[in-house]
This record gives sequence, structure tokens and C-alpha cells, in this order.
Amino acid sequence: MFEKILIANRGEIALRIHRACREMGISTVVVHSTADANGMAVRFADESVCIGPPSARESYLNVPAILSAAAITGADAIHPGIGFLAENASFAQMVEEHGFAFIGPTAEHIRIMGDKISAKSAVTAAGLPVVPGSEGAITDFEDAQSLADTVGYPVLIKAASGGGGRGMRVSRGPDDLKDAFDEARSEARSAFGDDAVYMEKYLEKPRHIEVQIIADQHGNCVHLGERDCSVQRRHQKVIEEAPSPSLSADEREYIGNLAAKTARELGYRGVGTMEFLYEDGNFYFIEMNTRLQVEHPITEMITGVDLVREQIRVAAGLPLSFRQEDIVFQGHSIECRVNAENSETFAPCPGTITNLHVPGGLGVRIDSPIYAGYKIPPHYDSLLAKLIVHGANRDECLMRLKRALEEFVVEGVDTTLPLHHRLVREPEFIRGDYNIHWLERVLADRKS
Repeated sequence: MFEKILIANRGEIALRIHRACREMGISTVVVHSTADANGMAVRFADESVCIGPPSARESYLNVPAILSAAAITGADAIHPGIGFLAENASFAQMVEEHGFAFIGPTAEHIRIMGDKISAKSAVTAAGLPVVPGSEGAITDFEDAQSLADTVGYPVLIKAASGGGGRGMRVSRGPDDLKDAFDEARSEARSAFGDDAVYMEKYLEKPRHIEVQIIADQHGNCVHLGERDCSVQRRHQKVIEEAPSPSLSADEREYIGNLAAKTARELGYRGVGTMEFLYEDGNFYFIEMNTRLQVEHPITEMITGVDLVREQIRVAAGLPLSFRQEDIVFQGHSIECRVNAENSETFAPCPGTITNLHVPGGLGVRIDSPIYAGYKIPPHYDSLLAKLIVHGANRDECLMRLKRALEEFVVEGVDTTLPLHHRLVREPEFIRGDYNIHWLERVLADRKS
């Protein structure tokens, strides 16, 4: 087992990884920018190293500085966390070339799954269903026209690289296809340095279902059930729950086993999430995230599995500590992402937290690096905290979530807490009757 792990990230995920390391008896090194010098993870870590100024490019994306920090502190392994370099194949390769263990998949798998076109090709060969669309990148508008006519409108044009809703446009007919095609390519080029796009059939009312898998280096792969991430705004997840209220027991078993089988056949290593669109009883693979997910705590709550601990064990070469038959799903869990944003305009709101009270009690978990007096820097993601609740069933979980939200107080900056207060009282959400377009419609209705 590793003796010292360098955590190449910040905020709540850096703190989450530190906690897992502490419970495993592993020393931690947390790297940080000058803007994060007073971060909670930096305070708690055994060692910390400043790797640059606030700009992510000069700090959290500064590969030479991170590798130097690992060498200077004598770290055995590097955990990339979420975002930044977590899905950078070149970084993963350089980490291992410099003699450190990379706590994640191989560079090859990151590279394959990082390109949505190669990812679809790989999983299709393994038997996963995909959304009808192009087999490769489309560079010619005439080809786009021909394929759209074959697939049938509406169609979705998506960047082959990246994600987060950037480089994505919907065309509902021949009249707007050219604009959608050009805009998607332009945004993809600007955001990811790659203007390659592909086309899929646009599903009108799908759910976003993702399956958590974990595989070791000994041929073992287990799925830990699914999460429903359909409550989204501009393709950014807002609320997640596990299990999905829309799946039957047979559907749950089917997609979980199929995801694990696919990862096993690909020779995958580490944690990963296979994401699907689900509509009318059909699953369509859309992408695989080769890292820990922001919403991983709800899976931990219903399975009792510490995903970060297991991720570290796998990277150290140990076999999984459980088999598929050992996984027992218990109860229901929901996560609300609380951002430092205005709940009406969604404008980021950096500033100083003047007062803070977090909820507690049975089945309530807060993953957050904030404290009273904490200065939210304007340079990074606006996520402040994840409120995670667990109950014996979905009804109990919802009641507990409402109570926890009432207790949650953050003063000094605007947050999205008011939005969550409203959403958990929406009749459709209470019934579990929503899809990936639902939140956008709720927000539009509020403005009208």
C-alpha cells in the first residue's frame, strides 16, 4: 500500500480524498494555488505545496509543478481528483513515466474514452447500445445533411472532445442545420482546441442514467448500481439520486451487468461511470467518465462502499475487496449541489462567507471545504457544498432532504439553496416524473 499520496486538486474533492487517505493510514500532500492557501484540505494535509498563482493554467494544470511537488515530498502516488487533469491521458502517462502510481485508469483508456467517437466505437464492439448517429467525426456539411435525413430530425450535434454542454447544438429541421453545425464546430474549437463534431438522434424526453463501475488489475469488475442525473441546467447536473425512480429492478440489473461486462472486456482499471440516455425502456450509451464523479457519495450511501478507498486500493495493485454478490443496495439517496451562484440569474458570486450552519442528523452528509470566514475565489468552479441525504426509501429521503435544506445556512454570498428549496417541493420531482429537459422548463415557467 502507498505511504504518501499527492492530491492534485482543490476544494471539496481534495478534502474528500484526504479523509479517505487518513482513514487508511496514508500521509497526504495537497498542492494548491496562492488563492487556495487557506483551503480546508491544505490546512488538514500532512504537507502542502504551493504550485502557482490563482490561474488554473499556472497551478492545477501545471504538470511540471505537480510532478516536482510529488518528487520533493517523496509521494508514492498522485490522485488527480475531479476536473483539471483527472481525464488527461498525457498527464496520467507522465505520472507513471516519472515513477509515481496514477490513481485512475490507464492513459490508453482515458484517451479512448476522452474522445466520444472512439468511446462509442469501443463500447459498441463490446455490445453496448448507442444513440443512432454518425460513426465518426463529420467535417462536411453535406455529409451532415445526408445523415440528418437518414437519422431523422431533431438531431444533436456534439463536440467529439470535452463535455459540459459546450460544443452542443440541436437542429430541429433542415432550415437550422447549417447554423447548428457551424456553431457547434466553432464552440468546440474554442473550448477544446478541436472542432471535430458528430451527430446523434435527439431524444425528446430521456432520463440521464449513469452506472458506477469499479475494476481491479486482476480481471474483476463490479457495478454499484445507477444514479439518475436528469435534473440538469444547460447540461450541468443540479440534483442526483440513487437509485433512479424510473427503472424497474430488471432494468437496473440489466444495465448494471452490461456496464460491468463491457468494462471487463475492455480491460478497464479503476473507477468509472458509464452514462446513458434512457427513454421508453431503452438505454443508449453516450459517454464514459474515467474518474471519480462529483455525485459519487449517493452511491456510497446506498452501498456502504467507500469509492475513494477502493480506488486507492486498486491503484496499489490490490484486488477488489468485494464481489458483485456482496453488493446490497439499501434505501435511497439524493444529492444537491450547492453553488456560489445567484439562484435567479446563476451568475457566480465569489466573496466571503460570513456565517455558516450546516445540517446534521441521521442520514445527512455534507461534503464541503467551506467555513465561516472562507473567501470563495473567483477563479474556479462555483461548487460550495454537496448536501447528501439517505433514507430507508425515497419518501423518507425526500422528507429528510427538505428538513436538511431548512437547516442549511450560508450567509455573505448568494447560493443556489433557494433553488433547491423550490425544486424538492415541485410535484413532478416528488413523483420522480422528470427528464433532462424538465429543469429548463421549470426555470422558464418561473420567468414567464
